[in-house]
Amino acid sequence: MTSASPTFKVARPAIALDGQDDASLAAGLLRLSIQEDVTGLYRCEAVFGNWGQVSGGAGFLYFDRKKLEFGKKLRVKLGNDVLFEGRIFALEGRFPEGQAPEIAVLAEDALQDFRMTRRTRTFADVTDSDVFSQIASDHGLTPSIDVSGPTHKVLAQMNQSDLAFMRERARAIEAELWIDGTTLHVQARARRGAAANVETLAYHADLSEFTVIADLSGQRSSVIVSGWDVVNKDALSYEATDSVVSSELGGDTSGASILSAKIASRKDALVHTAPRTSAEAQAQAEAYFMMTARRFLVGRGIAETAGRMSVGRLFDISGLGPLFSGRYYLTEIKHLFDGAGGIRTEFTAERPGLGQGS
Repeated sequence: MTSASPTFKVARPAIALDGQDDASLAAGLLRLSIQEDVTGLYRCEAVFGNWGQVSGGAGFLYFDRKKLEFGKKLRVKLGNDVLFEGRIFALEGRFPEGQAPEIAVLAEDALQDFRMTRRTRTFADVTDSDVFSQIASDHGLTPSIDVSGPTHKVLAQMNQSDLAFMRERARAIEAELWIDGTTLHVQARARRGAAANVETLAYHADLSEFTVIADLSGQRSSVIVSGWDVVNKDALSYEATDSVVSSELGGDTSGASILSAKIASRKDALVHTAPRTSAEAQAQAEAYFMMTARRFLVGRGIAETAGRMSVGRLFDISGLGPLFSGRYYLTEIKHLFDGAGGIRTEFTAERPGLGQGS
């Protein structure tokens, strides 16, 4: 989506470097893109004009690296809302035909340290909560961990970055991770959404555009995970069904039940996992089933930018008719700014159930 409503804010985001607001950077901002999703590592691309008066003559404004420099902390705000905070990691010179030179600043949040740290190691007799807490401590961060799951005899991080390993473990227990200041958060998706107030969006009001699809092609009636219990020398098997998402349906109809009723029963088996206990098999089956079930409805829209438009928030979206109006979970956002469209937010949201048509 690239179009924007004329009702969007024309406010210009504020730019700060190392904690100090910089009015000249804010005034010279040409384009802005801030992206975040449920896997963590928020990214920002800010493009500034790079030609003007320098030392009594015309020249490049920022190629001396005095102001825009690697490692500096970049913060983007809109009013009191912090849209992004991270460090500059790349500088890009742009020289478009027939236009003044530009400079693009590329920044990432504190998870960039996790992305750039690669290890091979094992964890013995630990829960996933223990692992996340240790990795947070490795990077000098305060852990805020709210996940459940089995105790593992062994977990191996094999030539993976800390970020890739955390993402792998988070997927296995239907959790999401992000950084806020100096705190590493890892939380089960169901509890993350319930932790904040449910917000509202209305089509033709603060929601200018929305497209949503209910798609059975990725749905399954159940998911089976099998393995081998090393201690008891016995086969393991667990089958997850849509009962694991029943609490999130709120009277809607799940994709799994529609699939079974209108097409056929479709069971899926995970063969790439190797659970060693029944608790691991159950956790893996339920996590995979919930991941697919929650994507039965996927919507993409454009809304007014505000701090409430953040990943992990629940929104009651109205004005979409009896099938598609209802509660959605934001999984991806992109804050955008340019001179023509002003500031707006593109977002992706998911929902596990279809409304009752009338």
